[in-house]
Amino acid sequence: MASEDAAHPFDDPTADPAEIARIAAEQIAERTGVENHDIALTLGSGWGKAADLIGETVAVVPATDILGFRSPAVPGHVGTLRSVRLPNGKHALVLGARTHFYEDHGVRSVVHGVRAAAASGAKVMILTNGAGGIKQTWSPGTPVLISDHINLTAASPLEGATFVDLTDLYSKRLRDLARDVDPSLDEGVYVQFRGPHYETPAEVQFAKTIGGHIVGMSTALEAIAARQAGMEVLGMSLITNLAAGISPQPLSHEEVIEAGRSAEPVISDLLARIVERV
Repeated sequence: MASEDAAHPFDDPTADPAEIARIAAEQIAERTGVENHDIALTLGSGWGKAADLIGETVAVVPATDILGFRSPAVPGHVGTLRSVRLPNGKHALVLGARTHFYEDHGVRSVVHGVRAAAASGAKVMILTNGAGGIKQTWSPGTPVLISDHINLTAASPLEGATFVDLTDLYSKRLRDLARDVDPSLDEGVYVQFRGPHYETPAEVQFAKTIGGHIVGMSTALEAIAARQAGMEVLGMSLITNLAAGISPQPLSHEEVIEAGRSAEPVISDLLARIVERV
């Protein structure tokens, strides 16, 4: 059993992230009774109820009981790993303990959930988040598919001479499948900033100028790690607010939480229907 009171495995710079993920996967299998998971989901702000809708919960495990995981630092995120049996007999691993880059625990901690999911057998990684929208046609509560990303963290989960093609990082197949479920879904390029402060209006305009449509503080690093692990990635953002300088109102985390709470029933049902098809 892991504990945050003990030394964390990623505190050791010589630790092997793949080995830690392998051990974590073994512990997940032991604690859930499920040897292999087929799909993994990280449920960001507003997406949490999807875990109740996608199938039958088999087990819920405190994330800190599993090697390498940390307690979530953001209000609105649960601190558990949940194993769910889908109606088609497959199993989904729901990661409710996301570590954000701005928490300063290092990139290895940020992407550990993705790597543990891959080591657990997952071939599809669904990454969701609450984010700011640059398109004025997107009102708060709008779900948007991620078609690509721009990583402005100046970091990567890849270490050493590791070269991974990101051309089709956000799977067109999965985006098309999502639009089969809801043809009204729009898509855009996600821009990950470091955070935890919200972007300035000038930074939002910069993101827009370089091709961004969505701004946030997660997802891109996780998606890269998922691709390195050979997973197919579906990314979705809930637009919780218009970004700074686009919105006439000051930004606040309370606004993000409230927008997520209001949209949660609709977007969670949407995500559950997409998972059915994956």
